[in-house]
Amino acid sequence: MIDDALFSEDESNERIVFSDEHYMRMALRQAEQAFQAGEVPIGAVVVHEGEVIAKAWNQVEMLKDATAHAEILALTQASAHLDRWRLHGCTLYVTKEPCPMCAGALVNSRIDRVVFGLADEKGGGCGGSFHIHDHDGLLHKVKSEGHCCEDECRLLIQSFFKMRRLAQKEKKSE
Repeated sequence: MIDDALFSEDESNERIVFSDEHYMRMALRQAEQAFQAGEVPIGAVVVHEGEVIAKAWNQVEMLKDATAHAEILALTQASAHLDRWRLHGCTLYVTKEPCPMCAGALVNSRIDRVVFGLADEKGGGCGGSFHIHDHDGLLHKVKSEGHCCEDECRLLIQSFFKMRRLAQKEKKSE
């Protein structure tokens, strides 16, 4: 899963790490795949030391699995890539604030940081409705940052649900 296009080397042969926006745009490309597949368009990317080690998109409908969220699938890929379940040194980029289930998985994976695009004030687990990622009773806390490429993430989600509502309306009128 190494993507050499994600970093470059300067004259001293040191890796240049890209911005949060760069990685979020990669997550958006994953979300677009979900959109095309008829899934809720959420995409995720895991980065370890400047290297993208996992990419995933929601596959709940396709796999008929309520846990097949982009975040969970990306964490599973990242663990396989690193051959360990503790994801210290990793950041997850995801287009929408993780739900409570995914926020719990982030804590359990020991990931360092999550960067999300669109906040979910009703059902988010990283600051929206719940603060699972930094709950006082947990041994591991996940740093959480939101609103990265928020407008692009919002537009994709809104377009998906607008399209879905129109399809349902057309189906009812038949």
